[in-house]
Amino acid sequence: MTQPVSIRKAELPDAETIAAFNTAMALETEDRRLLPERVGAGVRRLLSDPSLGFYVVAEKAGQVVGCLMITHEWSDWRNGLFWWIQSVYVEPGSRRGGVYRSLYEFIRTKAQDDAGICGFRLTVEKDNVDAQQTYRSLGMEATDYRVFEELKQGVEYFGPTP
Repeated sequence: MTQPVSIRKAELPDAETIAAFNTAMALETEDRRLLPERVGAGVRRLLSDPSLGFYVVAEKAGQVVGCLMITHEWSDWRNGLFWWIQSVYVEPGSRRGGVYRSLYEFIRTKAQDDAGICGFRLTVEKDNVDAQQTYRSLGMEATDYRVFEELKQGVEYFGPTP
């Protein structure tokens, strides 16, 4: 019998688990090693400063098995905030069991209660077909946008390549 999933907003004691999930996700999806001290500090900072966003965690039998992070983007076109879904991770043994669906439904419900939220956005690796299928099954659509970035020079973000 499958354990029920419970969803809640993350708290500071969840920081170590979330940082470990972020590290695992970066290695799995992008073959990048995150610097533990940087990602740990980043997780703790967001958990300590709600203006930056929030994390949501999924638990089974009292163990955190998945998480996602929400950050904000103001849309002047819509006079509202997009919630960006980031740092999605579900432990391998809990995948394809409705954990992400439960996380998404939790934030969808929270957004319904807040008239200032106009929608959700996320980025996904172009070759991650399973994740794209999951997002489509929940009502999300691919857009025509591409993401560009420039990282600040002189700041270490990643460790040595595996």
